[in-house]
Amino acid sequence: QVQLVESGGGLVQAGGSLRLSCAASGNIFSITLMGWYRQAPGKQRELVAWITSGGSGSTNYADSVKGRFTISGDNAKNTVYLQMNSLKSEDTAVYYCNANIRSRSGDYLTNYWGQGTQVTVSS
Repeated sequence: QVQLVESGGGLVQAGGSLRLSCAASGNIFSITLMGWYRQAPGKQRELVAWITSGGSGSTNYADSVKGRFTISGDNAKNTVYLQMNSLKSEDTAVYYCNANIRSRSGDYLTNYWGQGTQVTVSS
């Protein structure tokens, strides 16, 4: 079994910063990609950012967060981070960690979700 555990959410004023963390644990052989999604009340879940594992560490960001958010990873710890700066009220949402994980060599990749962490930005 695999678990993704997020931390770091909370309440912050507009213009402030927060850092989210997501640690994957359990039966893990390899992780190919980790990312963050968010869902605001009444809206669909949307991609925030993702990063590939391994040496390249390629990243991708939603246009709405480019220049403000930075995703990074620690492969040795199976952990991904999201540094969020210059936060706006429209960033308020539940943030979910997501990962593509292979539990054994030769296994198919399985997509996992964390339980979510609330980020609230007050204006």
